Amino acid sequence: MSIEQLIEKEFKQDNNILYLNHAAVSPWPGRTAEAVKRFAAENTTSGATNYLVWLQKEAELRQQIKRLINAPSVDDISLLKNTSEALSVVAEGIDWHSGENIVSSDEEFPSNRLPWLAQADKGIEFREIDLSQANTPEQALIDACDSKTRLLTISSVQYGTGRCLDLAQIGEYCRSNDIMFCVDAIQSLGALPFDCQAINADFVMADAHKWMLGPEGIALFYCRAEIRDSLTLHQYGWHMVKDAGNYANKDWQVANTGKRFECGSPNMLGIHAMSASLSLIEEVGTENISNYIIKNSAYIIDSIINIPSLKFISPTKIPDYAGIVTFSIEGLDMSELYSKLMKNKVICANRAGGIRFSPHFYTSQKTIDKSLEILKLNI
Repeated sequence: MSIEQLIEKEFKQDNNILYLNHAAVSPWPGRTAEAVKRFAAENTTSGATNYLVWLQKEAELRQQIKRLINAPSVDDISLLKNTSEALSVVAEGIDWHSGENIVSSDEEFPSNRLPWLAQADKGIEFREIDLSQANTPEQALIDACDSKTRLLTISSVQYGTGRCLDLAQIGEYCRSNDIMFCVDAIQSLGALPFDCQAINADFVMADAHKWMLGPEGIALFYCRAEIRDSLTLHQYGWHMVKDAGNYANKDWQVANTGKRFECGSPNMLGIHAMSASLSLIEEVGTENISNYIIKNSAYIIDSIINIPSLKFISPTKIPDYAGIVTFSIEGLDMSELYSKLMKNKVICANRAGGIRFSPHFYTSQKTIDKSLEILKLNI
C-alpha cells in the first residue's frame, strides 16, 4: 500500500477541523482506535482471560521501541507513565554531590526543567543556557560545561522555537568528558530518525501522544545498560523485581533490566494503543515521515514569509527545524490571534510568544492552505 493510500485509510479527521498541533497532542490513526476498541471489547466479554497474549503485546512494543531508537537491547527499555516521570527517575536517582551542576537550555519545557531545579536542596546548580551565546547552540551548551558538570540535559527539538540540535556533537563531547547525556526526545520521536547509540545518549525519554501518534499516559524510557544500576530507586512494587510472578517470594531482588523502573501493573490499554501507532510509523518509515514533515514545514514557511511584520521564532533553514513553525506578528496580540484561529477550527498552539503550527506527515496541503487563509484573514 502506498503512503498516500495509508494516509487516506488511517486518518479520518473531521473535515471542519484544520489540525496543526501535533507538537501538543496528536489525533490517533484508525488502527490505534481499532486496537483500543478491540481491547475494550475483549475486557468486556472475557476479562483478563488472555493476559498471556497481552504480555506478548507488551514484549512486541518493547521491540518496536528498541527499533525506533536503535537501543542495544529490549532490556534497556522501560514503559513509564510520561516524560516527566522518566526525567524524575533520572534526576532523583543520581547520587549527586554538592557543588555539581547540570547544563541545559533556557528553552526547555517544564518537564525538563523542574526535576533538575528540585535538586537545588542538594547543592546542585541548574544552568539554563541561552542557546545564542555562541556560534552554534551546541557550542553554547558545551561552553557552559566545566569540571563540575555531572549531566547535560536537552530536548532533541525545542517545543516552542522548534530548534533542532546536533545531538551527536553534544553526545560525543559528553562521553569524552564523563558527563551524562539526557535527551527529552518527545518532539522528535515519530517525526525524525533517532539513534540513541549514535548520539551517545545515556537517557532518552518520550511520551507517545505527540509525533508517535499514540495515547497519553504511556512513555518510553531508555537507560544505558552500563549506568542502569547506578540510579537509586524511589518506587517499589511487584513488577520491578527479578521473579515478578512469584508473589510469595520474600527474598526479592531488583530486576537487572529496564523493568526495575516499572514498579507496578503495566498500562495494558496504553500498550495496545502505542503498539498500533508505532506499527504505522514503522510501515511508513521514519525517513519518509521526516521528509513529508519537513516539506510541510517548508511550505508553511514559504507561504507566510512575506506577511508584513511577521517574525519567525523558529529557525527557517534546514537542518535547524523539523515539524514546528512558530512565528509572531508585530503589533498583534498573539493570544488574541490564537483565540481567533482556534475559533475558526485551526488547531494550533500559543507558544514562545507566538503561534505554533506543527503539521505531521499526513497533513495535506489543502489543510495548510485553508489554515493560512484563515490566518491572513485575521491579521
